[in-house]
Amino acid sequence: MQLATFLDVYKGLISTPSISSTDPSWDLGNKAVIEKLAAWMTDLGFQVEVIEVESNKYNMIAKMGEGEGGLILAGHSDTVPFDEGRWNFNPHDLTEANNRFYGLGTADMKGFFAFIYEAVKSIDWSKQSKPLYVLATCDEETTMLGARHFTQSAPFDPDYCIIGEPTSLVPIRGHKGHVANAIRVTGKSGHSSDPALGVNAIEIMHEVLFAMMKLRDRLIKEYHHPGFAIPGPTLNLGHIHGGDSANRICGCCELHYDVRPLPGISLDNLDNLLRDALQEVEAKWPGRLSITALHEPIPGYECDHQHPFVQGMESLCEQNSETVNYCTEAPFLQQLCPTLVLGPGSIDQAHQPDEFLSLDFIDPTIKIIRKAIHQYCFG
Repeated sequence: MQLATFLDVYKGLISTPSISSTDPSWDLGNKAVIEKLAAWMTDLGFQVEVIEVESNKYNMIAKMGEGEGGLILAGHSDTVPFDEGRWNFNPHDLTEANNRFYGLGTADMKGFFAFIYEAVKSIDWSKQSKPLYVLATCDEETTMLGARHFTQSAPFDPDYCIIGEPTSLVPIRGHKGHVANAIRVTGKSGHSSDPALGVNAIEIMHEVLFAMMKLRDRLIKEYHHPGFAIPGPTLNLGHIHGGDSANRICGCCELHYDVRPLPGISLDNLDNLLRDALQEVEAKWPGRLSITALHEPIPGYECDHQHPFVQGMESLCEQNSETVNYCTEAPFLQQLCPTLVLGPGSIDQAHQPDEFLSLDFIDPTIKIIRKAIHQYCFG
């Protein structure tokens, strides 16, 4: 049987739309791309299992070899939506131009599976001592559904995990989490000529904003991690909307904010800090404040810098490991085993029009994956 080429797989991944979105009009599911990936892995000799996580959402686990432990090469099979009018290339077609591959998912991160495919294709598996797993998840770009499901029901105990997000082939050993909430103030509308007729939600929100800024300062004062370029948690007031007319007392105002907690800050503790910050406002205006999560919170994550896996991958990549501020599935997979984030392409291209991956990453990425497989599955 003639195996698919690296370019065949790359094109097949990019040309199979798998957008995940909280907006149903955008969400496409990932069944088609998982089916293709499962077929390619089967052709290579992997034992493949496709798991339906929920309707039209699938994970894939492929296994090569037997035994305990082993290495997982992991990634998500979904992409974000795209701004159609801002792309100069077809986002659902792999276009080679300017020494780059253009297309939605080339860097973030469906393309990573093509690198895995090419790396394992030429390996002699006869002396393999530990299994290699390939994990493809759903809905990383929205709820982290696939990673959460896999972590809760993992059928094996791996030794190590590499997640192939675009890190420019720099090993990432830690990142902050992400919590995003909506604070809604419900007032009472009325004619603006008589303030006593209503309760102005914007005025209450002014008190909420003051409390949130005090919380932001408290987080920076109480939490510090010198391993991050921005060493404290960040709190961003990202969106606010209230009222509908200048001559009406505002009956409703809503604020959306996010927090990027450091590793080690528990999500429960962060929620308690928020409730404490708003306690006085809620006591003053009982029943008028509500807090709703915009998505399930994601904790921070860190793999010990001194861990042999971190040091081994630093040596293999000839790069010191670093930390970043964006989120991945690592906090969930780290629950199973030491986990690093390492992959081709730049995070600067993620979620951008004309997303691309430089062709300069192709050979180095394949070599690193092969070396990692030999180090952790043939040792």
